[in-house]
Amino acid sequence: MNYYISDLHLLHKNCIRFDERPFEGLEEMHETILTNWNRKVTDSDTVYILGDAAMYGKKEKAIELVAGMKGKKVLVRGNHDYFHDEQYLQLYEEICDYKEIEDTADGKEYRLVLFHYPIFRWKNMGHGTILLYGHTHNSLEDDYYQGCLDKMAEEECSRHIYESKPQAYNVGCMKPWMNYEPRSLEEILNWEQGQEL
Repeated sequence: MNYYISDLHLLHKNCIRFDERPFEGLEEMHETILTNWNRKVTDSDTVYILGDAAMYGKKEKAIELVAGMKGKKVLVRGNHDYFHDEQYLQLYEEICDYKEIEDTADGKEYRLVLFHYPIFRWKNMGHGTILLYGHTHNSLEDDYYQGCLDKMAEEECSRHIYESKPQAYNVGCMKPWMNYEPRSLEEILNWEQGQEL
């Protein structure tokens, strides 16, 4: 099984206030994230972390936290992923800046683009390929981005012929459909269609 999540911001105290995360402090946030993660993910699963896994500067604690998360972890680097410590980097199966994969949801195959940042154009965006991203948290910036994608599809942007509406989903852990746990593609798509997780 593949799972996706972004913007954990482990060890980043300011993110609690910035995102209005429902935690008293870092310990409670870390405990919630690890409990949710390990309740769901098995060692044979792959979790794609789409950036900003942990704040740099506290490598021993970052190693302890990430090592305590089950599964094979792939890090698609974000703007806070500055670790150069070999012991930390070895906790990941792969570290990259951008990734294209295939996954299945409800028995259907999907092509995915995985990137930390929201982008306006991605490979086959109007032909069913889904962008999963993070970075924008709960912000007006994310609302504007989603609104712009809607407008591009409505006006049939002259540079693309859309077979389907472009689909881009923010998998930041603080989003309601993520609720501080990795989610499968099926869960993400079902939430978008109004189904409860």
